[in-house]
Amino acid sequence: MFAPSFPAVDRLLPAFDNTGIIYRNFCKPLDSYAALGNFEQRNKEYTDITLEYSIKAIEQCMDKAGVKKEEVTDLVFMSTTGLSTPSLDARIINQMRLPQHTGRIPVFGLGCAGGVSGFAKANMIATANQDAVVLLVAAELCSLTYLRGDYSKSNFISSTLFSDGIAAVLVKGDRHKTKSGPLVKFVAAQSKLYYDSIDINGWEFLDGGFKVLFSQDIPSIVLKNVKIDSAEFLSKHGLQISDIKNFILHPGGTKVLAAYEQALQVQGDFLKNSRQVIHQYGNMSSATVLYVLERFFTGGFEDGYGLMGAMGPGFSNEMVLLQMQNE
Repeated sequence: MFAPSFPAVDRLLPAFDNTGIIYRNFCKPLDSYAALGNFEQRNKEYTDITLEYSIKAIEQCMDKAGVKKEEVTDLVFMSTTGLSTPSLDARIINQMRLPQHTGRIPVFGLGCAGGVSGFAKANMIATANQDAVVLLVAAELCSLTYLRGDYSKSNFISSTLFSDGIAAVLVKGDRHKTKSGPLVKFVAAQSKLYYDSIDINGWEFLDGGFKVLFSQDIPSIVLKNVKIDSAEFLSKHGLQISDIKNFILHPGGTKVLAAYEQALQVQGDFLKNSRQVIHQYGNMSSATVLYVLERFFTGGFEDGYGLMGAMGPGFSNEMVLLQMQNE
């Protein structure tokens, strides 16, 4: 597929091996990407497929949590890979027949940071309303944004990393009784936007669709800022990085993970779950960190504090502080 666009494709192909990604999710058969339609057709596919799999993710999540759809009070929907008005949350509510008074927060444009930001927003709603049952859905079909005629290196490199993923999370207010098992409680959240970094990551909107902006400086930005940002955030709550037992970090790629390791200097394989997710699924933008969070639920975590983190377009850093308890 790349040969006509990149005469030196053989020299560039090792970039796929360097990602450390073994498997990736794609919403369509691989051979169909050689003939993706125009933006109108691809965006319709985004809407249809996202709706279908968001509902599947929600139903699985509700089943695991023992929550009925009549109990839902709010829906937070995060995505950056397609457009829809009415927004997808309205379509989900309509098709699932969720309560008509469900509060809606659709958010577009946060990219990889959207999972953490959405998780923070869902928890803030549940903090304000102790009777709340908040659904968070992060849905990204990155593969449908691929521009066949974009010959930029940025497009090539992004095609080695990004994949498709949809995740659903339920957040309950404190008046709801919690079943026995792992308990994760929201403590606080912090957003930080770096001035004069608009062009680091995002989209350029063209007649043909979404052209990716993806700077090679992202790992160096992580290395430069993540320790300072984390220490500043934690100090507001009387904590230090050494007090964090569980690091729930978005794995942007192997270089980003290496930057986290170098910056935070935490003992042990503290990025094991992040690394496993990108190995098994690729970078699913906002949904990825929620896949990492699920690993902590299914694989176990240490009692104590957890720190969620992800960076994305803006350029920005989103963080959430959690208290995590196994019983």
